Amino acid sequence: MRAGYGARAMIYATIGVLAIIAAFTSVEASGTEDSLQTLRAQPYGVVALWMIGIGLLGYMVWRVIAGIADVEDHGTDAKGIVARGGQVATGLIHAGIGVSVLSLAMGNGGSGGDSTQDWTAKLMSMPMGRYIVAVGALVLLGAGIYYCYKGWSGKYKEHLAASTFTTRFDPAIKGGLIVYGILLSLVALSIGIAALNADPSQAGGLGKALHTLRTQPYGPVLLGIAGVGLLGFALYNVVEAVFRIVPKVEGPDVETLAKAATG
Repeated sequence: MRAGYGARAMIYATIGVLAIIAAFTSVEASGTEDSLQTLRAQPYGVVALWMIGIGLLGYMVWRVIAGIADVEDHGTDAKGIVARGGQVATGLIHAGIGVSVLSLAMGNGGSGGDSTQDWTAKLMSMPMGRYIVAVGALVLLGAGIYYCYKGWSGKYKEHLAASTFTTRFDPAIKGGLIVYGILLSLVALSIGIAALNADPSQAGGLGKALHTLRTQPYGPVLLGIAGVGLLGFALYNVVEAVFRIVPKVEGPDVETLAKAATG
């Protein structure tokens, strides 16, 4: 679990830094795949990719076990089953990303294409493919809205241990979750438009969402804010790696950030 959150932190910190650089230069903002390519070209970049890939596979193990064994006490009612099913699903998704990162570390990646467009095109070539893509876009939009809600409402505090660090950096964590939710929603909208028009080229990942921000009025400012927000989201993942509480391991009496805020 902690290795997985650490791996996610490394990914989004890289994307955030490159987005901030792009906000002040003519360099194009990078999505996940391009950012990992940039990371690979740095000293010890291949080592970092191996760490990220293995960490994401660890995250997959955690999410699958958490969903099956219900280590976070979601329960067995309808809401709990949906939450646990979501844990298993996100674990498998991160396994796919982890395998892709490890492939890049071994020098087998780097096609330079947009993986979101590639997957959208593959799905659209299947029977009922446009509808499958549309459903995926709706699910992703729901995830984006949930991240915004999670940040705005402070729901994330229920699973974090109270500490001086988590309290001090709580505003940055909140902002990071909201910005990430907005960017995820932009990705979902691009995929939804691609499904509506049956045009996979209109779909895009995080890189396209950042590019969309840059083309708006005050685009460099918006892109800079997005980059800072992604650093906040990376910080959130660092905090999750260090301070996340697992109820069936730590017990029910650990003081969470939510309890500290109300107490």
